[in-house]
Amino acid sequence: MRQQSQRLLFVLLLILFSVPLNITAAENVSTSHQSGASSQHKHRPSTRSKWTLPSRQKIWRVISLQDYNTRVVLFGTFLLGLCAGIVGVFMLLRRRSLMGDVVGHASLPGIAIAFIVMESISPGHGKTLFGLLIGAAIAGLLGVVVVSIIVRWTRIKEDAALAIVLSVFFGLGAALLTIIQKMPFGSSAGLQSFILGKAASLVADDVKLIAIVSGVVLLVAMLLFKEFRALCFDEEYAATQGLPVFFLDLILMSLVVAVTVIGLQSVGLLLVVALLIIPAASSRFWSDELGQMTFISACIGGASALLGSLPSALLPYLGTGSTIILMGSFFFLLSLLFGTRRGVLQRFRKHLKSKRRVGRHDLLRACYELLEAITLQEVDSVITINQLVAKRSWKESRVRKLLYQAEKEELLIQHPHGDKFQLTEQGLTEARRIARNHRMWELFLIRHADIAPGHVDRDADEIEHVLDLDIIEELQKELEKDFPQMLIPQSPHTISTS
Repeated sequence: MRQQSQRLLFVLLLILFSVPLNITAAENVSTSHQSGASSQHKHRPSTRSKWTLPSRQKIWRVISLQDYNTRVVLFGTFLLGLCAGIVGVFMLLRRRSLMGDVVGHASLPGIAIAFIVMESISPGHGKTLFGLLIGAAIAGLLGVVVVSIIVRWTRIKEDAALAIVLSVFFGLGAALLTIIQKMPFGSSAGLQSFILGKAASLVADDVKLIAIVSGVVLLVAMLLFKEFRALCFDEEYAATQGLPVFFLDLILMSLVVAVTVIGLQSVGLLLVVALLIIPAASSRFWSDELGQMTFISACIGGASALLGSLPSALLPYLGTGSTIILMGSFFFLLSLLFGTRRGVLQRFRKHLKSKRRVGRHDLLRACYELLEAITLQEVDSVITINQLVAKRSWKESRVRKLLYQAEKEELLIQHPHGDKFQLTEQGLTEARRIARNHRMWELFLIRHADIAPGHVDRDADEIEHVLDLDIIEELQKELEKDFPQMLIPQSPHTISTS
């Protein structure tokens, strides 16, 4: 019932804010169409710009950074990507990935209100970037505070609170933009560029502002790196150590707001959250250590912003924000596939390696149990493929594959006559070790887990392949009184040899 009521509230809020906006937008479209259709047909024919590729000369000018505006845009977006990558790691570990989305959407009414206030005080100066960013920052912080209040003082969960605040603030901002368009000065506002971003409009003063904010963000992140580490991994432990958890969380949220605000003009409020999350998520595929993750995320964020701005410089009709995010998505795909820690190929390789190790263990233990029942001179005895197939209920093709791999590892040698083989000294030593570990674990389960001897073999077989050296040493200490270290315990259950 609680989840249903939350969903219903969310839907109602969307309806309340979307219906009047749609009506107003439809009226604007219809009136503009009626008033402008005749004039368009009278004065000029409708033309559509053709899509053209950039020339070699233009490509070289962009790559060599000959144009001043290109250098300004690349430097500004690079700083933004660098800071977003660093702050995004802490947000990802705090499981607040969508908080940047809330800040971005909540900043829209702040931009609109700041424009109205500045235009009312000083007509013609409503588009001052510093004032608009101040309004965006205040509204973004207000959105974060509202989310915290809803989560703390109501029974609504954080994801529902994020959705509610995001929708309400963005709906309010869209309504204010519609009102601004009706004002005398609204036609020249151009505030819609903050929604999807327009990095081409960056000037030197804008980049200076981005550089100052980026420097502050980097400095705070470096000075409070240890504190943020404790906050992200164990908030309760950080509180017991006397760290001001609430104050640290407030600083972290302020960094998110700062990065989001400086990214509004270049990336846009709809896509800035992707610049916060994609580099951080990509770094998880390469490392588990926080310092390395932060460095990798910063590199991916900076490279995404730098390389994503180049296509926009070559093709002006491409949005810079979208190309930056697409480049970040490309890096994410590379990390997903080739990441050395959690990449798909790395996990597949580990799976094959683990499967090969498990098969080798099962083969050697089966060989030892067969030889144990035949003779004490295991190294001179011969085992046939049919014996292994009957003992382990394996397919003959799998047995031959395991034997081939074991022969490559010099654990056994093929007998010159027929499908027979025998263990080498190295293979026999490994087989004894595997059989000993398996039986020690069986005895431990029988004594301490109260598992019947008839069922313990399967339970031990599922666990023995993941036992590390520390657990094996503990098992030896537990059972060394009854079974000396060099003696292999007898199996607690009957071993089938056929």
